[in-house]
Amino acid sequence: MSSPVELCCLLRARPGAEAAMTAYEDEVLALVPEHGGEIVSRAIGDGAGGHPHEVHTYRFPGQEAIDAYMADPRRTARTEERDRVVESTILFPVRLA
Repeated sequence: MSSPVELCCLLRARPGAEAAMTAYEDEVLALVPEHGGEIVSRAIGDGAGGHPHEVHTYRFPGQEAIDAYMADPRRTARTEERDRVVESTILFPVRLA
């Protein structure tokens, strides 16, 4: 059995695509619970000064659940949309306190 995994994700929107990126994230984040994951927090900013537009923290029961979420065909079918609206993503493990 896997150990729980906690992650932080920093997302930068393409200029002018901030609202579209938030709409995209609304849709794909809805899939997280179906894979046993939890969105612990989601912060949405303005992305000014090079800061991320969104910051998420997640908790998944293990790597298998993360892999299933990432491979979900409803998510992967939106790759072109994601590429249009998301400039960069940084995903890294954390320990949530």
